[in-house]
Amino acid sequence: MTRTDDEPPEWAKERARELMAAEEEAGRPTEVDENGPGEPGEDDGTDRVPDVPAEVVDEAERLTRLAREAVDPAAVEEYRDRRDELAADHEYTPRLREEDDTLVLYPEEWMESGTVQLDRIEDTDRAVEVSLSGPGDADRYREVAAYNDAVVDAIADRADEVHVETARSFAAFMSNHYVRTVDDATPEMRAEFREEFFPRNAWPTDEQRAVLEESLETIERVATAIDEPEP
Repeated sequence: MTRTDDEPPEWAKERARELMAAEEEAGRPTEVDENGPGEPGEDDGTDRVPDVPAEVVDEAERLTRLAREAVDPAAVEEYRDRRDELAADHEYTPRLREEDDTLVLYPEEWMESGTVQLDRIEDTDRAVEVSLSGPGDADRYREVAAYNDAVVDAIADRADEVHVETARSFAAFMSNHYVRTVDDATPEMRAEFREEFFPRNAWPTDEQRAVLEESLETIERVATAIDEPEP
C-alpha cells in the first residue's frame, strides 16, 4: 500500500509504540492532551471563579463610588445604568448590601424579579463582593487623604481661590476613588477627572472651567514641594 504524505514516519511510529508500552506497564491509560503541555483545559480546575473579569469588577466598583459621590441626580442615574449594563454584558446583576455597605455581583441565573433565589445557587464562589466602607486599607486611606488635604492647604497659601476649589475637588477624587496622592495621578486618572468627575461633581464655575489645566499644573507643582503632611 502506498504511504501518504500525512502518514508519520517509521521512527515516530516506533516511538509511539514504546510510549504506549511503558504506559501499559505502569497501569495508566494512554491520554492525549489536545491543549498541549502547560495549557489549561476545560476540566483541569483552572477556570476562573467567579467568571466575571477582574477589570469588570473594578469598573463596577468605580461607577458605584461615582454614583455615591455625584450630586446631580441625572449623573447618579447614568453611573448606575452604566454599571448595570456592564455587569449585564457578562450575565451578572449588581446589588448593594446595605447592612455591611458591600457591592455584590450575582450571576443572572440566580436572580428572579430582582431577588436572589437560594435554590439556584450552585457555587457561592461565583458571586463577587466588594466592600465600599473605605477603599483599601483604612490607615493607608487616612494617610493619603491627609497628604492630599495638606496639598490643598499649601495651594491656598500660594495660589488664587479658583485653583484652590479645583484642588479640593481633585484631592477628594484621588483620595476617595483611587486612594492615591494627587501627584501620583496617571494621565488616565486626570482625563477621568476632567471629563467625568469635575463637570458632574465639582459644580465648577465658568472661571474654574477656563483655567482647569492651569489648576492641575498648580496642584502638581505645589505637591512636589511637600514630602509628608503635618501630623
